[in-house]
Amino acid sequence: MRRAWQALFVALVLIVAWLALTPVPPRELSTGWDKANHLLAFGSLMLVGRLAWPRRWWPMALGLVAYGGAIELLQLLVPGRESEWADLLADSLGIALGELLSPLALRLFKAT
Repeated sequence: MRRAWQALFVALVLIVAWLALTPVPPRELSTGWDKANHLLAFGSLMLVGRLAWPRRWWPMALGLVAYGGAIELLQLLVPGRESEWADLLADSLGIALGELLSPLALRLFKAT
């Protein structure tokens, strides 16, 4: 089952990158509020990452913060996109939320 979580994590990383770096992301995939999009995306990444690699929460969290920072820097090069510190904060809050929910998910899916 862990391989499936790892594959889902890689797929989510690619989907988040595409959504963040495309000049005009599809409106159907938006919550309607940019910061909520960041919170949900990075919360999902952290939660799935913890299910994929249950014992590596600290490197996962740091890696995702770095990933969020890299996306913000790359958005400077994408026409129509903006880079904001508030987006990185929303990413970090999503990571924290994903970590807070991970014990429940780990018990639910018995990934420990």
